Amino acid sequence: MSPLAPISVAADLDGKRIAVTGGTGFLGTALIERLLRSVPGCELVLLIRPGQRRTVEQRAKREIFKNDAFDRLRADHDGGDETFDEMIARRVTPIAGDVGTDGLGLDDAGRAAIASCDIVVHSAATVSFDSPLDSAVEVNLLGPSRIAKTLQDLDITPHLVAVSTCYVAGNRKGSAPEVPVDESPYWFGVDWRDEVAAARRIRADAEAESRKPDMLKQFRGEARKELGAAGTPLLASKTEQNRTRWVTDQLVEAGRSRAGSLGWPDAYAYTKAFGERALFEQRGDIPVSVVRPAIIESSLAEPSPGWIRGFRMAEPVIISYARGLLKEFPGVPEGTVDVIPVDLVCAAIITTAAAGPAEGAPRIVQSASGSANPLRYQTLVDNVSGWFTEHPIYDNDGQPIVVPEWQFPGRGRVQAQLERAKSVLEKSEAILQALPLRGKQAEWAASLEEKREEAERALTYVELYGAYTECEAIYGVDNLLALGDACDEASRDAFCLDPRVIDWNRYITEIHLPSVVQHARVKTTPGATNRESRSSRLRRQVLDPDRQVVAFDLENTLIASNVVASYSWLATRRLPNDERLRFVLKTLAEAPSLLSLDRKDRSDFLRHFYRRYEGADAARLHADTVEMASHLLLTKSFPDAIRRVREHRKLGHRTLLITGALGVAIEPLKPLFDDVICAEMSIDADGRFTGELTDVPPTGETRAQALLDYCAEHGFDPADSVAYADSTSDLPLLEAAGFPVAVNPEARLAALARKRGWLVEHFEKSKGFSDPLLPIAPTWRGRTPTRIAR
Repeated sequence: MSPLAPISVAADLDGKRIAVTGGTGFLGTALIERLLRSVPGCELVLLIRPGQRRTVEQRAKREIFKNDAFDRLRADHDGGDETFDEMIARRVTPIAGDVGTDGLGLDDAGRAAIASCDIVVHSAATVSFDSPLDSAVEVNLLGPSRIAKTLQDLDITPHLVAVSTCYVAGNRKGSAPEVPVDESPYWFGVDWRDEVAAARRIRADAEAESRKPDMLKQFRGEARKELGAAGTPLLASKTEQNRTRWVTDQLVEAGRSRAGSLGWPDAYAYTKAFGERALFEQRGDIPVSVVRPAIIESSLAEPSPGWIRGFRMAEPVIISYARGLLKEFPGVPEGTVDVIPVDLVCAAIITTAAAGPAEGAPRIVQSASGSANPLRYQTLVDNVSGWFTEHPIYDNDGQPIVVPEWQFPGRGRVQAQLERAKSVLEKSEAILQALPLRGKQAEWAASLEEKREEAERALTYVELYGAYTECEAIYGVDNLLALGDACDEASRDAFCLDPRVIDWNRYITEIHLPSVVQHARVKTTPGATNRESRSSRLRRQVLDPDRQVVAFDLENTLIASNVVASYSWLATRRLPNDERLRFVLKTLAEAPSLLSLDRKDRSDFLRHFYRRYEGADAARLHADTVEMASHLLLTKSFPDAIRRVREHRKLGHRTLLITGALGVAIEPLKPLFDDVICAEMSIDADGRFTGELTDVPPTGETRAQALLDYCAEHGFDPADSVAYADSTSDLPLLEAAGFPVAVNPEARLAALARKRGWLVEHFEKSKGFSDPLLPIAPTWRGRTPTRIAR
């Protein structure tokens, strides 16, 4: 490779127009900030994929320039001749594009903007280590060569700087120099075109397999198991989610397997390696340089010490360890963890761009620390353990979490332990989910689900990151250091790229860990938290005067009763004493079949059960419900729930009861609400109930539509509505409201509410009242006991 000419970064890039992909990511955001602040004479073109709801301009403003990375640059423009926003408008041009699409999806304006560029920095990537194989192939493998092809089509030859990764070297041991991947002795000569075709074929095969009848039946069964009788639309949506997740899982596993079979730790490194190979083959006369970072972590100094965007590779593992969730992690104590701060990577990219392309073969620069200033795994662990011992995280009770003594077992042992823990938790969770738990007892099942998810996350960390902690490759940085040597003094000061400047003990304990803890938003002080609890905050939002309409379910939300209990009371009210026991025994015997029908379809259950009212005298039933209100409904009510209804009305909220209970059975409760939507039964010419409902009973998705129709009729915004309910069958109603509240939730709803961050209320009955298995009305003192129906 030709010797480097002297480099003066800011001067060499002055007046240059630089296109950047991947600007909304961690590295891309840092790179944009550094260019705008440290190269004041350059202009940027940002290739951004349009969002479903936001334009590229909106995405740039919200996802890039509002980031705290720009606080320093923003402060520099306060009170100046040009505001920060004016500077951005003058120097930055966002354009719509997608590196995962042939031609980059550019319109005429986008092509013109790219055609005006002197340099293109391609940092866009699917960076997840467990990406589906086909998406990693489309973005990581084909993305760089798509950019080169677009530049060729535009008949321009700007300097293309492609960001790759050191881990293209694969799971090797020893030296990994800055050379093309196909010059490695570990390169197998596999054609990247075959890998692309295979990945696309695997996607098509998985999609076809997922649509087979037996698979669709499985997905629907899983949906019903999670959501219960939530209604056809939600079950259909969940079934499709399960199908697409299964397809994704197949592609993730395909990526891991293919990468492992060829000696790479995961699909990310594997597709990046083939992406380099494809780019070198397809670049034509486009001058290319490649920058390969190692594991990118928080900044050493720029734009501020510890700056980070999102959690990188190490942070989830560190926080899980600090919380006491991860007691072991595979690794080699004397092995090297090749970490590099993000600002050193940005400096390497910018300096590579300023240096220009090498003559002949592309210049390859590795931004890594392992060969020049190695961080040993034992050093990392000792620093992390010591820091969290001195600065512990606190649990919900305000007690310090004692971090475990980190061991260095093999990956297989840790995976086996976590698999066993996950299996035990799954079986326990299944048992609790099957029990008729409700309210605080249902929280046990939700808590168990949370622990299972923690075990799954820990297992994922071990599977994804274990290979990196066991990696013994040492990445050479000769070209990196040569770049630094070619820089003038001002450039070396402004664009430090030398990993030898890092004091690892200081970086870990004074810069990185404090930043990680701050971004993790964990409790770092003892005692009760001074912050408002999530429940209090959500309750305050629910009771905000700005709310407009509040919908309530009835059963197990306002009262601990149901349609069977109401019928039992009414049916026995005028029943002869000698028939009461027979009625009770018969009803209890029917309970399992009734419960099964209710779980399958609430509407079918209500239609079936309400047939029992056929022939009942409507006037007599109305009279009996007045007595039932004091004997059953009031004794079974939740006083706090009734007070909540009144509180909403006092705040000026419109209150709406939506229930599948019969109107006649809840007549005494109607004055509590502004409006009531319930099941109604037709009455024949003799004044008797027919046993047939006049309309579809308000259950499942019907309740959600009832709320939406009510809002439309009265001019309310559903986003400002509140809904209280207790069961997964009420999910459509809860999801239709802007502020859902799970009341005394069953186990499945308790788990969903916790996962979605909904308010959960536990309302209790007044103490002292009897709680019979089946409510029986007091003995009739009238002259002629009769049955409820003819």
